[in-house]
Amino acid sequence: MDSEANNNTSGNPKEEKKKDPKTKDDKKVEEDLSEDLALKQQLETYVEKAQDTEPGVQKFALDSMRQEIRTSTSSMTSVPKPLKFLRPHYATLKSYYQTMPDSDVKKLLADILSVLALTMSAEGDRESLKYRLLGSEGDIGSWGHEYVRNLAGEIAQEYSKRVNEEANVDDLVELVEQIVAFHVKHNAEPEAVDLLMEVEYLDLLVKHVDKTNYKRTGLYLTSSASYLPGPDDMSVLEIAYTIYCKFEEFPRALQIALRLDNMQHVKQVFTSCPDLLRKKQFCYILARQGTSFELDEEMCADDEDREALQEIINNTKLSEGYLTLARDIEVMEPKSPEDIYKAHLLDGRASAGAGVDSARQNLAATFVNAFVNAGFGQDKLMTVSSDSSGSGSLGNWIFKNKDHGKTSAAASLGMIDLWDVDTGLAQLDKYFHSNDNHVTAGALLGVGIVNCGIRNDCDPALALLADYLDKEDSSVRIGAINGLGLAYAGTQNEQIRDKLTPILGDPKAPLDVIAFTAIALGLVYVGSCNEEVAQALIFALMDRSESELGEPLVRLLPLGLGLLYLGKQDSVEATAEVSKTFNEKIRKYCDMILLSCAYAGTGNVLKVQHFLGQCAEHLEKGETFQGPAVLGLAMVAMAEELGLDMAIRSLEHLLQYGEQNIRKTVPLALGLLCISNPKVHVMDTLSRLSHDADAEVAMSAVISLGLIGAGTNNARIAGMLRNLSSYYYKEANLLFCVRIAQGFVHMGKGLLTLAPHHSERFLQSPTALAGLVVLLHACLDMRAITLGKYHYVLYFVVLAMQPKMLLTVDENLKPLSVPVRVGQAVDVVGQAGRPKTITGFQTHSTPVLLAAGDRAELATEKYIPLSPILEGFVILKENPDYREDA
Repeated sequence: MDSEANNNTSGNPKEEKKKDPKTKDDKKVEEDLSEDLALKQQLETYVEKAQDTEPGVQKFALDSMRQEIRTSTSSMTSVPKPLKFLRPHYATLKSYYQTMPDSDVKKLLADILSVLALTMSAEGDRESLKYRLLGSEGDIGSWGHEYVRNLAGEIAQEYSKRVNEEANVDDLVELVEQIVAFHVKHNAEPEAVDLLMEVEYLDLLVKHVDKTNYKRTGLYLTSSASYLPGPDDMSVLEIAYTIYCKFEEFPRALQIALRLDNMQHVKQVFTSCPDLLRKKQFCYILARQGTSFELDEEMCADDEDREALQEIINNTKLSEGYLTLARDIEVMEPKSPEDIYKAHLLDGRASAGAGVDSARQNLAATFVNAFVNAGFGQDKLMTVSSDSSGSGSLGNWIFKNKDHGKTSAAASLGMIDLWDVDTGLAQLDKYFHSNDNHVTAGALLGVGIVNCGIRNDCDPALALLADYLDKEDSSVRIGAINGLGLAYAGTQNEQIRDKLTPILGDPKAPLDVIAFTAIALGLVYVGSCNEEVAQALIFALMDRSESELGEPLVRLLPLGLGLLYLGKQDSVEATAEVSKTFNEKIRKYCDMILLSCAYAGTGNVLKVQHFLGQCAEHLEKGETFQGPAVLGLAMVAMAEELGLDMAIRSLEHLLQYGEQNIRKTVPLALGLLCISNPKVHVMDTLSRLSHDADAEVAMSAVISLGLIGAGTNNARIAGMLRNLSSYYYKEANLLFCVRIAQGFVHMGKGLLTLAPHHSERFLQSPTALAGLVVLLHACLDMRAITLGKYHYVLYFVVLAMQPKMLLTVDENLKPLSVPVRVGQAVDVVGQAGRPKTITGFQTHSTPVLLAAGDRAELATEKYIPLSPILEGFVILKENPDYREDA
């Protein structure tokens, strides 16, 4: 008893305390309720007075109602009270509105009804918009963001309805102008852009953006272009170009001009910008894209300056910059194939097979040596001075290869001296007059490789190679033809066309010569839609006999034709129609190649679906068109990250359900999607396929492991390939593929990339993509092409090889070391404020390497970069406002 009493007494004060705040809350609620009640009664009175016969009373009631609604619309976390309490009266006010005579008061009521419709109108009625158009012309923003946003949604629906009915839309456009001005003023540029896209009036945007928000607007426009169907994507980029030009953000404007492939715009950027230093930066951007572009007096009046600019566009400084990077990172020491194979890390059985000095293994070593020492000018096989030990002396390595192997060996000199034309030509010179045709052919191809991406006014490649085009020996001819194709890729050089087109129509020319001529023309005129070349290629295809159409090399003919339309979308249609008249053996194959090239890098969803549909068919033996369809899927989807991930998933389905001819192409498609960007899940898939029971699938997977790791030195892939070399030590073909893949992974000792995309994935270089596409199509039938006597097709990858560097230079274009932060790029499109663009960064001094998905920013205020995207060569100018901290 006692204890209970105790409990009670001890508990009492606490209980009282607890009750106390409760009563306060109750009071608060009561106050709120009484306030609400007062507001409710107040509004009801206004509603009654609004229906008064006296206009003055009506106006006062509506003004007060409007005041109440406006003051409450500021927060949008819950439905504002006035709107809640006016709900029951919405219908009353609506029906009263119908009876009112036209007057200012009626417009006032329409405004209020428009706001009330925000919460009350039925879905799809668009009453908010209806009353807005009937109401006064007042400031639209004063009703709050949510109202404006709702109105924008209704306008989009109404607009598409009126366009279908061909009704007048002027009143809507006026309203759109108000809404856009409101959005832009309140930092909601993406919403303004979305609304204008819906109503197809994007041009209105240009006058609304100003210095403070043009960058955000431009970024949103350029990013959304990847997700829009044609031709909207182009018109959006045009608007972005106009905006950037308006605010003199020329480097961005130039990048958009290149994305549109509009040379008039490129010219306009040069003529609008007076500053020579900035023009030099433009030239570096053009050189990276691989566009051949001639400057004229209008773009740069002074002859000396123009010459200096043209030199940058011609890429003559690339070798110098690359070697500066190599010296800085201390990787100048030449590497031998053994340094790459690292056979000592494996158990006994692999190295046992390696003792055999077979021609096949020497050929593999030739390629590995060429890829690893690419551009360094020295190696341990080809450029060793002749007074050193007998086995390594100069001529010997070439003659350790058999027949056509010597071609690749001689050509590898061109790869080792990549981009350094003078040295390369001097070293190749002695092989031109060799008695062995294969060696001469290799030297000719080497000339093409060394000149790849470098242009020169005196055209050394053309002068050297032209004489060999009509030699008797077909291997020499092919060497010269491929050399021209590589040296002049993307230049649309008419002399080359005049020299190569007759070969296509020559009835005596063997098939391989014709096939490589088609590829060379496709490369020189890549993405040009040139009708004369297209016609010559179509005739060459039609002239092929039944037996020739069964040959693997014949597939390179439609590919040459496809390259003419690379990335040009609809322009291919006429040619695609013509291709339907070809022999049925190649008709479908040609169709797939034309479509896949024309839509390469566009991310066009409909085309991806089309290719998937083609892959779903189950075929009789002998049909080969599904190979290009699978590659087409990758070519179209590689443009942006989202489509890329979806394509990888689709390809995994194809692996499970596809037939053999699809399964052997899937690894190649994965290799293209993740080129020089080793994603772990793709790496695992390829590793699994590299042990596949089907040798062709395994070979494709091994080559693709090399492609996704190209130039990354990725340790995990290097380990996988080492293990594969011991797994396949008895199988010559697969071992050859493993070696080639090892060469790819350590390409340029880890300083190069094969990715055709650059400038933060905004641009893709057509020549780089063309080189990869040719290589992958050759890999569709490895036994006949890459493992047969045409292994030099592997050198076509040179078109895509670029240093993945950031090299900062001063105003005299001399390398300048500054601190930069390098980290993973972050997508900041449409984010408010000034979000950080990179995450997890480290600070380095330039020159630095940029891996896939990395972005750099300057870590000092001392200099201003002349390009907004820090990749490749970037000119820095001193910041006049910079003060050293005391």
